[in-house]
Amino acid sequence: MPLALLALAVGAFGIGTTEFVMMGLLPDVADDLGISIPSAGHLVSAYALGVVVGAPLLAAVTARMSRRTVLIALMVLFVVGNGLSALAPDDHWLLAARLLSGLPHGAFFGVGAVVATSLVAPERRARSVSLMFLGLTVANIVGVPAATLMGQHLGWRATFVGVSVIGLAAIASLALLIPRDNAHAAPAGGLRGELAALRSLPVWLAFGTTIAGFAALFAAYSYITPMLTDAAGFAETSVTLLLALFGVGATAGNLLGGRLADRAMRATLFGGLAALMVVLALFPLLMRTGVTAALAVLLLGTASFATSSPLQLMVMEKASAAPSLASSANQAAFNLANAGGAWIGGIVLAAGHGATSPAVAGAGLAVLGLVVAAVAYAVDVRRGDAVGAGAGRLVAAHVPGTGAEAGTKAEARH
Repeated sequence: MPLALLALAVGAFGIGTTEFVMMGLLPDVADDLGISIPSAGHLVSAYALGVVVGAPLLAAVTARMSRRTVLIALMVLFVVGNGLSALAPDDHWLLAARLLSGLPHGAFFGVGAVVATSLVAPERRARSVSLMFLGLTVANIVGVPAATLMGQHLGWRATFVGVSVIGLAAIASLALLIPRDNAHAAPAGGLRGELAALRSLPVWLAFGTTIAGFAALFAAYSYITPMLTDAAGFAETSVTLLLALFGVGATAGNLLGGRLADRAMRATLFGGLAALMVVLALFPLLMRTGVTAALAVLLLGTASFATSSPLQLMVMEKASAAPSLASSANQAAFNLANAGGAWIGGIVLAAGHGATSPAVAGAGLAVLGLVVAAVAYAVDVRRGDAVGAGAGRLVAAHVPGTGAEAGTKAEARH
């Protein structure tokens, strides 16, 4: 695999760290700024809002620019946002800085996915995307615990200084390793043309699969701590180590999903969603002992992230005239799933159905994801779309991306 993928993974590592570290620092931030923990929780929402707004917007307005330049500029914005977070004098300024930090998140992964697929042979595209996402999953194993520990011992502001340093390392890596490319033409009509490329039922069905599938994950994962303490009987001090198991599972699932998707993208997607449904449905049983609860956390990460690469590729293919915008919009869909899944899981938990009830609700959302994916499959079959129907292995040329190669539209060989 090209070294350029390492640069994308470094950027993903920094983004993953800053996204999730706030959850562990909420008590420290609240105490230092003199606000309640629920008020500090708005800092998590502000970042997510930045992702949802920034993902499609930044991808669209930079559509004509060199993708290498766009990636570097996005990481500069990332460093600025985290630097301002470290300097924020009060919660209002920190809220604004967190919003700014979230803006480049989705566009970086969206544009990065297009660049990653342009650097490798067609039959390795899903693996290239999974290697970029590797930075995100490893952040949950190494970056978030280390940054949280730094914040607890040196102050939460030191955490954001550290994340900014990671961002600077990513900028240097991108500048050194990503091949230079020329600015490329956007679809006719500029921004309007980019948006027009998304007016397709298969594109929106792919977005719907992303939202339902990852809402299933976040319905459970958002409340994993009370499940582990109240249902499985773990001490709160053990939760951090158990959550690292989720990161290990996510890393394994991400790599496995990328490899399998290169052989059969649609089958990998269906298999991942089905596995997620089964794991979540078994949570009430698995949370009865410590060993099986730890296994449940590991399997949850594996099943959920096995679908990340095929979902990203599917969206890019369905909107081949605007792959960067579509790929970035899919990142916004991931964050909508985060918010929606947590909301649904919270409703079920508040209704008094038990500590593991959010996981059961998640299993229902995974079923919904399978239904939407099945509808997308049926639409592809009706339209005669061989790629969408999963009739064979993807053998297309690169998605339009970097370098001297001109991208061509993906095809599938029966």
